Amino acid sequence: MNVCASKPNVGGFALAGERWTFTGELTFEDAAVVFEASHALPLPAAGVVDLAGLAHADSTALAVMLALKRRAAVEGVALKFATIPPGLHALAQVYGVEELLIA
Repeated sequence: MNVCASKPNVGGFALAGERWTFTGELTFEDAAVVFEASHALPLPAAGVVDLAGLAHADSTALAVMLALKRRAAVEGVALKFATIPPGLHALAQVYGVEELLIA
């Protein structure tokens, strides 16, 4: 099941076995839609969100990641992110949230 917004470049989460994958873009323009659409999926059983398919992101992607971590904490799931693109990793460092997301 792929949960994406309707615009062609907007990314979305998909359940892939026991993990989620993300494909496409995640920017300010579409972050709220992407995050809202993620609620249609159960959190990944393995607690992993793989971002290898993230084509383009801005700092708003960090906000979505933090919101997903909050959701997971409420639902009792230890969520972690895999294959974080270097640019997004650098943004996490700049904003001081690397330990929250890259742990």
